[in-house]
Amino acid sequence: MELQNKMATLPNRVVRSEDQATTTLDAGRAAILQEAQGLVELAAAIDQTFVQAVDAILSAERRVIVTGIGKSGHIGRKVAATFAATGTASFFLHASEAAHGDLGMVTSGDLLLVFSNSGFSRELRPLLAYARRQNVPVIGIVSKLNSPLARASDIVLQLPNAPEACPVRIAPTTSTAMMLGMGDALALAVMQRKGLTRDDIAQWHPGGEIGSRLAPIDDLIDRDEPLPLVAWNAPMRDIVFEMTSGGKGVAGVIGEDGALIGIITDGDLRRAFDQVLTARAIDIMTRDPITVPSGTPVEEVMTVMNSAKITVLFVTEAGNPTKPIAIAHIHDLMP
Repeated sequence: MELQNKMATLPNRVVRSEDQATTTLDAGRAAILQEAQGLVELAAAIDQTFVQAVDAILSAERRVIVTGIGKSGHIGRKVAATFAATGTASFFLHASEAAHGDLGMVTSGDLLLVFSNSGFSRELRPLLAYARRQNVPVIGIVSKLNSPLARASDIVLQLPNAPEACPVRIAPTTSTAMMLGMGDALALAVMQRKGLTRDDIAQWHPGGEIGSRLAPIDDLIDRDEPLPLVAWNAPMRDIVFEMTSGGKGVAGVIGEDGALIGIITDGDLRRAFDQVLTARAIDIMTRDPITVPSGTPVEEVMTVMNSAKITVLFVTEAGNPTKPIAIAHIHDLMP
């Protein structure tokens, strides 16, 4: 009875007509398409000024300091994180806080990257004046060339005059999408000019899914775990025992010199069931098993497994593909 009373107080479910659902879908798609159109116009507008901006960032002796107010500031935080994640020292400075003591974070050798759609935000002015006194170069990402920000910038990256995706053309939507696109473009162009590799990026992403994908397989395997290995002439009983004790569903087959010459899976055992009393490891094994060398990135190991449609493989010494040192199961590689 108490449960019924509580349910009776809940609001009625919102019932949408088919026309309302269609209108909602149209509104969502229109917003995305409008922002996409803004990005297309932005890409078309990029010119040699963009190259100058990249050159300036590469020439900065210290850090790229990103700033902005309101929604532009939120975009700036993300862009600063993207610079840092792609090898350029960077952090976000709140423009309002800068005028209350945080200007000390900006010093000679830094570069200031400022986001503002209109360029008229008053909170930016003390920071821009300070940057001028300290000879800190300023890159302004702004739509209006007659704005205080544009006039105070050494390099201006102008945003196209594209309509906001907001139904009443007010809320920052298309403009912030273009700011984000420009910020990412700068960070990635700088990364490319620096010639950074996946290994370089991996060192800044040790955690999360990215870190797990880029980490070497050695970080996930257990070298102290006994390997499920059998001699080439091992009988079926020994093979089954080794596969069961190893818990990976496979057994590696080694030759007289200890080299890995084959692998036996559960499927191989089933197919050889009629030979259970006579077969030896060499009779039922799959020759030339797929392996990966020590140091292979986890992402690459998973690609190898998926391409070959296998769930387990041996990891070998980097310089000796026939010397198994560990075993990797696809479940162990999942983040």
